[in-house]
Amino acid sequence: MSFKPLSRNQIAWRAAQDLQDGMVVNLGLGMPVLCANYCPEGREVLLQSENGVLGVGPVATKEEEDLDQTDAGSQLITLIPGASIFSSADSFAMIRGGHIDVTLLGGFEVAENGDLANWDADMPGKGPLIGGAMDLAEGAKEVRIMMQHTTRDGSARLLKACNYKLTAPACVNRIYTDLAVIDVTPEGFVVREILDGLSRDELQAKSGAALRYADDCGVLSAPDV
Repeated sequence: MSFKPLSRNQIAWRAAQDLQDGMVVNLGLGMPVLCANYCPEGREVLLQSENGVLGVGPVATKEEEDLDQTDAGSQLITLIPGASIFSSADSFAMIRGGHIDVTLLGGFEVAENGDLANWDADMPGKGPLIGGAMDLAEGAKEVRIMMQHTTRDGSARLLKACNYKLTAPACVNRIYTDLAVIDVTPEGFVVREILDGLSRDELQAKSGAALRYADDCGVLSAPDV
């Protein structure tokens, strides 16, 4: 069967569709920041950046760039009306205090029990890069991961147990990949949506742990964004 994996922007679009009215949502570095461009119209979602912004808007265009308005990854952003800017200390008080409804983070690996590894302690010349992910993974009410389903060499990222050092144990609730939307449950990985044209056997072959399928498993699709 032929299939076309979702692009990074399409993964971000799909993840953004699950953000509900009234949520306070942290966007992690990398792919998650793209979700700011795709929040559904008519929903008031307050996007938070760990460097001290509440009310993040879409990524800034060339005409909108303001060097004083950046996210935690130094990407230039816009602000929605009523946005607040505060210190990093206040930001982490918000995170550690349990005031974040959902955090969207990138990931290297997720285990079937919800363990998350999204940093590499042994990256040459870099050293530990865990940053605020540890606090977010533990402090947010819900953790959702956005990542490619496999590595560049085709190795699985969804595993029985993580190979990398953990960011946090048993914290992940949902995973958005370029091939599927998958929930982490007490019984393991449950596929909620699968890419059109991709068979269940093919998805399993790209995964390092057993996959189960929801009774109402749907088709994963996204517009050309």
